[in-house]
Amino acid sequence: MLARTAENLFWLARYMERAEYVARLIQVAQRLTGTTASNGDANEWHSAIVAAGCEEGFVARHGEEVTPEAAIDYLVRDPDNNSSILSCFETARRNSRSVRTALTADMWDAINTTWLEVREFDVEALLRAENLTRFLEWTKERAGLFNGAYANSMLRNDAFYFTRLGTFIERADNTARILDVKYHVLLPQEAKVGGVIDYYQWASILRAVSALRAYRWVYPGRMHPWQVAELLILRPELPRSLLFCFEQITANLDLIGQGHGRPTEAQRLAGQMYAKLRYARIDDIFQEGLHEFLTEFIDSTIVLGQEVGKQYLA
Repeated sequence: MLARTAENLFWLARYMERAEYVARLIQVAQRLTGTTASNGDANEWHSAIVAAGCEEGFVARHGEEVTPEAAIDYLVRDPDNNSSILSCFETARRNSRSVRTALTADMWDAINTTWLEVREFDVEALLRAENLTRFLEWTKERAGLFNGAYANSMLRNDAFYFTRLGTFIERADNTARILDVKYHVLLPQEAKVGGVIDYYQWASILRAVSALRAYRWVYPGRMHPWQVAELLILRPELPRSLLFCFEQITANLDLIGQGHGRPTEAQRLAGQMYAKLRYARIDDIFQEGLHEFLTEFIDSTIVLGQEVGKQYLA
């Protein structure tokens, strides 16, 4: 497969996954702002900006103060923000056009219809609460449609493996970021761990990754932070956990690597991260420091993406 084709498929999947993630982040911030447990300031929106990896760009454009209006505008439609929902859809569609013949008809329909429909939205009206709610749900539906289209219609060959690889590298990075932001940004300094605000914020993190009901199935009873962290990091049955993501990443890298005759640095790094997650214990992670663990994981995931680029996409 041509490196350019692999690169476009890889980033197509990443940007579709990112669009869904940003939509979920906005929904979480809205829920927190609308609950009586909210602390009444813009901390929820600041955490959303940080979790999206957009803090530096946001400050450059809007300054240090994070208002709901500015945060929503920046995360939904700002063309200068590569991670805004509209930018993600535009980039995904541009990548898909470059590899049109590598896509199935279902994949192209999912992406192209998304692009045509998003162009019909009234951008100004989009930021009103009632319209924004519908748009965020629509974004999640379109991302889910794309994932279902490629999972159910692509041949299991390199094109599928690179698409799958992009999805799960992006998903792993997103899960780690939102968990790290909760631990160090979202909880107000004056709030007590285990209090009402803490409970609603942990529940909001679970909702952001569609895992609140899964948590209640796996851990009946009162919600505990270490159990939330264990679910999102170490539980192999959760499709958005770090362990599940790296199980998929290593499997697809191994399938890609079969055609190269020898293991690559990307395979070695992914296997190392997968083994660390597979044999980790949540008690040891908290003893080491959750923030330190997640920071190292995010940095390693970035390096892994760079290695994939060097090995296959250059």
